[in-house]
Amino acid sequence: MKKNLFRDLAAAAIVAAGLCFAVIFYSHVLSDYNASQRDFISYWAAGQQLMHGGNPYDFEAIRRLERAAGREDNQLLLVMRNPPVALVLVFPLGLVSPKTGLIFWLLTLLACLSLSIRILWLLHGRPKNRYHLFGYIFAPVLTCLMAGQFGIFLLLGIVLFLYFHQSRPFLAGAALMLCALKPHLFLPCAAVLLLWVVRQKAYQILAGLSAALLASYALTFCFDAYAWSQYSQMIHTGRALNEVVPTLSAILRLLIDRRAVWLQFLPQAVACGWALWYFTTRRNRWSWMEQGLLLLLVSVMCTPYGWFTDESVLLPAVLAGLYRTADSRRSPLPLGLIAGIALIEMLAGVQMISPFYLWTTPAWLAWYLYATGGENMGAKNLAA
Repeated sequence: MKKNLFRDLAAAAIVAAGLCFAVIFYSHVLSDYNASQRDFISYWAAGQQLMHGGNPYDFEAIRRLERAAGREDNQLLLVMRNPPVALVLVFPLGLVSPKTGLIFWLLTLLACLSLSIRILWLLHGRPKNRYHLFGYIFAPVLTCLMAGQFGIFLLLGIVLFLYFHQSRPFLAGAALMLCALKPHLFLPCAAVLLLWVVRQKAYQILAGLSAALLASYALTFCFDAYAWSQYSQMIHTGRALNEVVPTLSAILRLLIDRRAVWLQFLPQAVACGWALWYFTTRRNRWSWMEQGLLLLLVSVMCTPYGWFTDESVLLPAVLAGLYRTADSRRSPLPLGLIAGIALIEMLAGVQMISPFYLWTTPAWLAWYLYATGGENMGAKNLAA
């Protein structure tokens, strides 16, 4: 007992020391200008607007705030395009300066990442190897940290669902609220989830998700009663779907007819149809830690709108493949090549809008199929 207590105290001391070091380090190296050069600045500006009774999706107001923080006139205006459910997360940023907000934001992202990696380690039975540490050098995760993007929150939502969906379904459903930050990434998964909930009679998951969304909506309404109409107006005037994004869906549209917006949603529609067939044919042995991870890979690969940072949510599938190679004695070299090239691109400063990131989602899918031998649906259940 004393030994365990000493270990827990030592671990707490290490975490506290690491937190203090991170705060001191960030305080010295970061500035308002650093904050203005990251995607984070759009969240900070939205929080400022919300805090002062303004429209968090107002292009001109956001422009003024970002320019005041140090963003140049010739730089792209960054406006938060997440639905109002995200406003609960950015509201505290309205109370602080860009620098302080960035420090708080990065520490929160690091904490969420560490928790996600820890839970994934637990889901795989606390293996003695250190494969889970790969999560700290996963290129989409590092890019997400550098940009201050939402991707790590999405990752945490997925991981918490995987951990709690059997033991505490209400909490699992509540955790999925984080996925509502970018719902377009998960439509095939959502379609299967509904069928699975009905089949398993796991209605507590829907109750948890509904409760979390209602709480979010209520808090948002207190700050901005017109948030949803403002968001709708921003979507219609912002022309997000006219941007060239590094997704296979966007390239399909560009190759066939740039004006045909519906083409950008065609791969996701096909993915939804495939997902329903995939679940139906495997409903008696469905596992979210096996078939569900393949479904997640396909969902992200077929998204109509996404960035390299969004691929952070694929860490559970990539790590699961790594653990499977250890069990089957397959070589992890393909992952080393894929992850290494992605890391080199990131460190070389390749912009997220670059088509050089088009290959990554198919590559993560190919890695998972290789690691599982294409038979992930029949492997042993790893779910907690």
